This record gives sequence, structure tokens and C-alpha cells, in this order.
Amino acid sequence: MHATLMHYQFEAIHPFIDGNGRVGRLLITLCLCARGVLPEPLLYLSAFFEATRHDYYDGLRGITERGDWAGWIEYFLNGVARQSEDALSRAERINQQLATWRNDFAGGGSKVPLQLIDLIGANPFLTPRETERRLGVAYNTVMRAIVALEAGGVLAKVGDGKRDRVFCARAILDILDEPARLLPEPPSTHHRKSRG
Repeated sequence: MHATLMHYQFEAIHPFIDGNGRVGRLLITLCLCARGVLPEPLLYLSAFFEATRHDYYDGLRGITERGDWAGWIEYFLNGVARQSEDALSRAERINQQLATWRNDFAGGGSKVPLQLIDLIGANPFLTPRETERRLGVAYNTVMRAIVALEAGGVLAKVGDGKRDRVFCARAILDILDEPARLLPEPPSTHHRKSRG
């Protein structure tokens, strides 16, 4: 509830010349993390606000012009529910992809490819030197695992550089980059009451 009120206040004050919307949306996530509602910044309402831009501005105006806090809170909480469903769907698909890859590489002689897959679950990009440091294994061992994951279609090299190479798990990045799958909005209780 606090995040809904805070977001309206920030938008009403509009403290910056530019970037108020981005900062205001980021503050929602930071507020939820600070209050222990979210363990990690996993909920970002921008996609919902963009998809329902007209309703978003109507809700903000409704508070300013008519004091319609109930309408704003209902809209905001609907956005939280819909974005949560989208985040859960993405997390499930990422976990399924990681499980498939773990299964594909489980029979190998080295555990390092499986360790790389675990790292990919946290970040779809990796560099050999950072991976060497994080896993505490030799650079050549890391490179053998990367080559195996490349051959298995898990990783692809980003760019043409010979030094400071970066590799990406494109399938994970694709899930993260796809547009939000916002389920149809359920009919509001306010509209149901007004019909009957």
C-alpha cells in the first residue's frame, strides 16, 4: 500500500526536469525491497504502466481532481498482480530451460559445465576470467566448459573480440527481453456493481 501512495506523491511533486517516470517506477521496486515485500528487485511495473498508459494517467488525475484513492489503489494492485504473473511465468520458463541444460550435461566427466549453467541462471552473460575467479578453477578448464556449452547451443560468443570475450545464453536473454505477457484484466468489482 505504501508503494502506491509513494508513487502518486512522487509523480505529483515531479521533482526533475526529465526522468521522473523512470525514477518513479524504480522507486516502487526499491520501496518494496526496503520494506521486505520483495527479497530481490524482481517486480518492475513499467510494462504494465506502458500497456495501460491511458488508465495510468487517469488514475493519477483521479486522485488530484477527485481524491479517488480507491480507484488508483485498485489499478495499482491489479498491475502488481499482472506483472507478478508475468515474472512468475518467466522464472518458470528460465528454470525449465536450465533444467534441460543440466540434464543434457549431467553425464559429462566435468562438473564445470553444470557450474556454468548455474551461473547463467543468475546472469545470462559470462566472461571466462570472471568465471575463473568465481568458480576457483583454471582458465583452461573454464574455456573447455564454455566450448562444450557453445557446441551444445547453450552459449554463444558476443562480438568478435579476441580478448575480454563475453558469452551469452541467448535462450535466457530472449525470455527476459520478450514483451510482458499481461493477462487480460479481470472485470473490476466497481464495474460489476455499476451494472447491476
